[in-house]
Amino acid sequence: MRPFFAFVLLAAAAVLITVFTAQYGFHMEPCVLCEYQRIPYWTAGAVALTALTVPTADRPDIANLLGVLFLCGAALAFYHTGVEQHWWHAATSCAAGEEGAQLPMSFEAFSATPLKPLVKSCDDLDWTILGLSITVYNTAVQIALALVAFAAARRGRMA
Repeated sequence: MRPFFAFVLLAAAAVLITVFTAQYGFHMEPCVLCEYQRIPYWTAGAVALTALTVPTADRPDIANLLGVLFLCGAALAFYHTGVEQHWWHAATSCAAGEEGAQLPMSFEAFSATPLKPLVKSCDDLDWTILGLSITVYNTAVQIALALVAFAAARRGRMA
């Protein structure tokens, strides 16, 4: 099981390095849903590191936990894909151009409005590869990681 946990740790680190490189190296601002999609990778990295450092944590149950975590991450990434493709509206307040949002019409109205940080709209695409946004690739990666995790748990139970 140790090689599996090392793989998960490296995969999580690779994804996080990639997204932070895109954000800070190429100035691609993430939306709220983009930031939420990082949580499964942070969590998986922490769980895998714990499994590698705590001898009693090297168990198939933890691999199953990681599989469920990656499936939840894939569901979130798929949800974000639906928002980007306008299949449905975001349930979060991540749309900067949200319908019903009113700009102040006078300086007095502007100064009376509390300042809020600008939030990138979740349906804005910074870039695509072969016509697919990063959320599509993230969905696929997390499904693949979930399958690997469930296979590792099964293999660990049979050993």
